Amino acid sequence: MLFVFAYVDIFGFFRADVINGALAGEVSGPGFAIDQTFLALTTLYILIPSLMVAGSLLLPHRPNRLANLTLAPIYALTIVGAMVGETWVYYLIGSSVELVLLVTIFRVAYRWRRPGHARVAPPN
Repeated sequence: MLFVFAYVDIFGFFRADVINGALAGEVSGPGFAIDQTFLALTTLYILIPSLMVAGSLLLPHRPNRLANLTLAPIYALTIVGAMVGETWVYYLIGSSVELVLLVTIFRVAYRWRRPGHARVAPPN
C-alpha cells in the first residue's frame, strides 16, 4: 500500500497544476500553503504507514491488531476525501488500489487470532 501511496504522489509531479502550485508555495486544489506546518504534518501522515511495516513484524499481537484496525479506516477516509473532485484517472486508479489494500489489511487484522489459539471449524 505504501508504494502505491508514494508513487501516486510522485506521479503528481508530472502534472502542471501540481508543479505550478508547488512553485507558488501551495498545494493545488485545496490551496493549502506549503509551509513548515504543512510539511511536518505531511511527514507525520507518511511516517505512520511507513512505521506500520516494521510494526506489523515487531509489535505484539494485541497492539498490532488494534493499530491495523484503527489506522486502516482512518487512512481510507483520508484517501476518499482526497478523491473528491479529482478527475485524473491515474489518481483515481491508485487511490482505488490503496482502498482495496486498506480493506484487505483491516479484514486480515480483524480475523487475526492470538498466537497459539487454534480456530475451531463450525459444525456441519
